[in-house]
Amino acid sequence: MRNKWAIRKRQFGALYRVFLMRVVDLEMLSADADTTRLVGQFATVFASLSLLFTLPLLLAAPAMVVKGGAASPSTVMWRPEHFFIATTMAVAGIMSVLTWDSAFLDRRDVLVLAPLPIRMNALFLAKIAALFAAPALAILSLNVFSGMLWPALFMSPNGNILHMMRAWPAYWFTVAAAGVFMFCSALTLQGVAANLLPRQLYLRLSAVLQAALLSIVLVSYFLEPSLESVASLTAGANQRTLAWLPSYWFLGMFQQVNGSMLPAMVPLARRAWMGLGVSVLGAGVALLLSYFRMVPMVVEQPDIAPSRRGRLWSPDFGGSLKSTIVLFAMRTLLRSRQHRMILSFYFGFGVTVLMGYIDISSGAHRHAAPGGGVTFLVASTLLMILTLLALRVVATIPITLQANWIFRTTQVRPPRAYWAAVRTMFVTLGVAPVWLISAAFCGVYPWRPMVGHQLALLCLGMLLVELCLYRFRKIPFACSYLPGNANIHFMFWGCLAFFILLLDQAARIESLILGHFLSSALLILCIAIVAGGVRWLNHALANPADELLIEEEYPPIMITLNLSSRARR
Repeated sequence: MRNKWAIRKRQFGALYRVFLMRVVDLEMLSADADTTRLVGQFATVFASLSLLFTLPLLLAAPAMVVKGGAASPSTVMWRPEHFFIATTMAVAGIMSVLTWDSAFLDRRDVLVLAPLPIRMNALFLAKIAALFAAPALAILSLNVFSGMLWPALFMSPNGNILHMMRAWPAYWFTVAAAGVFMFCSALTLQGVAANLLPRQLYLRLSAVLQAALLSIVLVSYFLEPSLESVASLTAGANQRTLAWLPSYWFLGMFQQVNGSMLPAMVPLARRAWMGLGVSVLGAGVALLLSYFRMVPMVVEQPDIAPSRRGRLWSPDFGGSLKSTIVLFAMRTLLRSRQHRMILSFYFGFGVTVLMGYIDISSGAHRHAAPGGGVTFLVASTLLMILTLLALRVVATIPITLQANWIFRTTQVRPPRAYWAAVRTMFVTLGVAPVWLISAAFCGVYPWRPMVGHQLALLCLGMLLVELCLYRFRKIPFACSYLPGNANIHFMFWGCLAFFILLLDQAARIESLILGHFLSSALLILCIAIVAGGVRWLNHALANPADELLIEEEYPPIMITLNLSSRARR
């Protein structure tokens, strides 16, 4: 009996480690990437956010309590309490999107593990433990500092010291319950879709559900109304809104567990307990049905069956090589769930930022004469920037790293021909869709300024394409890369608040310029000259002797440590 338990324990540990590493796509990492360090860096990022949230708020907390008065100091703390709960729920929702593809067993798991002498319950428990490990680590890291320091200010003013010490376990229980509710709700949605829809249709709609869920999570977090007061919580006009805001439900749960609940919080706490129970029950049923009902379907049915076509036709993008590169990139974005998830992440943030900007700029500044709507100018420009930035980021991630030998063996043209084809890909998939979408919404504004804006937007798109191609000597989606080399997108998100303000001012200036023909022509000419200069620079830096970069490697000095030159000396 002891030997059987030891064997099952080893099997569970091995399966747990394998499934935990499945959260990260190993083919996206280079050969020397360490997944354990990646998990440590992942936890460090959220722990840094926890420290960032804690230090400034602790400095302002005593003044907040004094300002609230001695009668009801606990109500003053409702705003930071709600902030931490809402942030935890947002992180859990993002983690549910990131772990979407690893929630259920895939074809490789079933074909490899099913014939082995492994109990189904061990396989099931290992998968569930690995699935919940990532959001649990994120929630723990996000609250590691705030969960130790902030509950001291959340203590109930009623009762003795022991009664007031309930704030710490109440806080951790509430944030854990909020995270479980968010993660289990996403699992319930995924399980319902996987069981009700045909498997092939579910796989095709999976990316759409991911993008929709990410957009809902981000929009709810950033654009949620501030109702942290007794008057707002008891107002009849806000009851329908509160019924659709789960973060306020768990604010009521915290007040109940903490022993500081007011009558206004009773309906919210009731909704929180009901929502938590329904989400956990729904996730459990969905997972059970998915494992015991979908396992035979995974083996018997193909993932995505090819469509039936009577006649094959593909558009021409200026030659066979350009058409090949563009169609390869287009089909990669349509078929790869990993690449679509990254694109959804960028567009989800973009939609959230745009909605927040529209909400803030509503009023006198929404329309600016004579050049059209400032909001439209900001939206179209930001959409162009986000699209090309997202395309540049995902272009470095290979869809199948082992298949890049095809491009090596079929390279019969000079590298500059491939680089020109890559430029066509960026223009076709990045600039053209955004430009057409922007042109479709120009009819609600005066046509002359909008024509100028469309020309300026096109020149801006070409400029951004050349910036994306600076030192880019690869075939998109087909070359390996070293993690950590492309950090421009992290710099962009870090400076996003400042960038939005700068873009708003630039849109106001453009709105005034577009009202005059000569000024508009000069603006378009300046952007076109800068784009042409960057393109000339890329052409000058492209040495005809250079080859296509298929495998990224560290510089030789990092491998040899320059020991050979020292030995010669």
